[in-house]
Amino acid sequence: MSAGILGFPNPVNERSARWVATGVVSQTIVFLVFREGWLLLPLAYGFVARVFTGPTLSPLGQLATRVLTPLMKGQGRLVPGPPKRFAQGIGMLFSVGALLAWTLGAHVIAVMLIAGLTLAASLEAFVGFCLGCAIFGQLMRRGIIPQSVCEQCADISSRLTTVS
Repeated sequence: MSAGILGFPNPVNERSARWVATGVVSQTIVFLVFREGWLLLPLAYGFVARVFTGPTLSPLGQLATRVLTPLMKGQGRLVPGPPKRFAQGIGMLFSVGALLAWTLGAHVIAVMLIAGLTLAASLEAFVGFCLGCAIFGQLMRRGIIPQSVCEQCADISSRLTTVS
C-alpha cells in the first residue's frame, strides 16, 4: 500500500479515504461559516499533497492512515487507488480554484466551489459514495481514461477484498 514520497497508494483503504473526507467536510464547513480566506490554504495544500504524495505529506492523510483507521475494529476494505487519486484531483481543482477566486475578490465563486466540495466530500464521508470515483468510472467506460490506468477497476471481484 506504500507508494514512496511521490505517488499514490494502490490499493487504498476505504476507511482511511472516508476519514480524510470527514476532515475535508470539517474544514469546508469552518470556511463556509467564517468566510476567512486563509482557511482555504490548508485545505488546498492538503489536496495538492494528497494528489502528488497520497497521505505522505498530508497532515489529514497521516491522521487518517496512522491514527484513526488503526483505532477502528477491522481495517476496512481495499479499493483501487486511481479513482481515489482522480477524486483528490477534482478536490484539488475545487480548493485551489476557490483559493484563487477568494484572492481575486470573487468570493461568491469561492463559496460556490467550496459548497460543491462540501457536498462531494459529505457523500464520501457519510454515505461511502465517491463522486469523483463515479466520474472516473464513466470516463473509463467512454474510453476517455484507458482501461490500463486501472485494470482492477474493471474487475468487480477485486473490490470485494477486505483487510483483516
